[in-house]
Amino acid sequence: MAIPTEVLDQLIAGYKKPEDLIGENGLLKQLTKALLERAMQVEMTDHLGYRRNALEGKNSGNSRNGSYRKKLKGDFGEIDIAVPRDRNGFFEPIIVPKGESRFKGFDNKIISMYARGMTTRDIQSHLEEIYGVEVSPALISQVTEAVVEEVRLWQNRPLVEVYPIVYLDAVRVGVRHNGQIIKKAVYLAIAVTMTGVKEVLGMWAAETEGAKFWLSILTELKNRGVKDILIACVDGLKGFPEAIEAAYPATQVQLCIVHLVRHSLKFVSWKQRKEMADDLKGIYSAATAEQAEANLAAFEGKWDVTHPKVSQSWRNNWQRVIPYFAYPPEIRRVIYTTNAIESLNMSLRKVTKNRGSFPNDEAMFKLLYLALTNIAKRWTMPIKNWKSALNQLCIMFDDRLPEF
Repeated sequence: MAIPTEVLDQLIAGYKKPEDLIGENGLLKQLTKALLERAMQVEMTDHLGYRRNALEGKNSGNSRNGSYRKKLKGDFGEIDIAVPRDRNGFFEPIIVPKGESRFKGFDNKIISMYARGMTTRDIQSHLEEIYGVEVSPALISQVTEAVVEEVRLWQNRPLVEVYPIVYLDAVRVGVRHNGQIIKKAVYLAIAVTMTGVKEVLGMWAAETEGAKFWLSILTELKNRGVKDILIACVDGLKGFPEAIEAAYPATQVQLCIVHLVRHSLKFVSWKQRKEMADDLKGIYSAATAEQAEANLAAFEGKWDVTHPKVSQSWRNNWQRVIPYFAYPPEIRRVIYTTNAIESLNMSLRKVTKNRGSFPNDEAMFKLLYLALTNIAKRWTMPIKNWKSALNQLCIMFDDRLPEF
């Protein structure tokens, strides 16, 4: 509802400087206080069923009984408001609920700042500087604590039966354990759904990254309803492919090409990197597995004299590389790298770097969940060329995608 111009003109008649409107005791704050108190008086009238001093209120069994003071925090800063009460003690205002000391939406601002990696001290300083509100560390902890149950429900939610592609990886996070800080592995599983949109299936923590723990994660996914994964994209962790195949025997395990390339380039000087990268591209961009192997042989002839470890790495992982060449370009572009999950890991590192470490796993999961939720808001569109890739997947895995 638009406010009449004459009302606005009357309100700002004495306006001389910005502080008169938005300052500590400015018009905006006074107006917020007046509107809240007026709204609660209207609610009281509705509760009692008669207006103040109305005749029908006589001997009605309930009446107004003054008010009590209450401090309310919000975007406007902190204000003192008078909350009306009735003689029977049943009145509870809706606009400022009983027991609430923060205006609706204020908690969301705290959670939003927390999700972006701001520390408790940062949030305190920001709220005081921007809104003039003093917030205790205990309050911030109390607000974010409400997320813990949300995390539990999210982690145990049912999943769909089939995911065409799942990326699996881990990120390291500092957590206090038995009086010292250790780097825990936080395991992440990101799926590409049948509509081509990314979805985080879950996160788990352990002191080390190992195939045995990955097997327990995959078993959990199975228990939550995932019956089939067409392609699993992973890094080069020893025993990882075998763990996936133990849980999902029909799943095609694809080693991340970018992981292999990065590992290879560690063996050469900066000056030689571009030349080697171009030669490696000749391997993984080949049209067929046969051509790729021929290009690998040529690579060995050129580089093995000085850098034999590079081709050895490719040979050792060759059986996990060659499935890639059986796919058409549309699918290759999707599984070429675990960039989808590495990009997520990078975003998570940004929100954890200010903290140094977490006091416990619960605090770590709380922040990571909020950060993941924040990041996932941007995942609204299918990945590039998904329809073409899905068409190819339906042809290649027709017996496992009957409804498509």
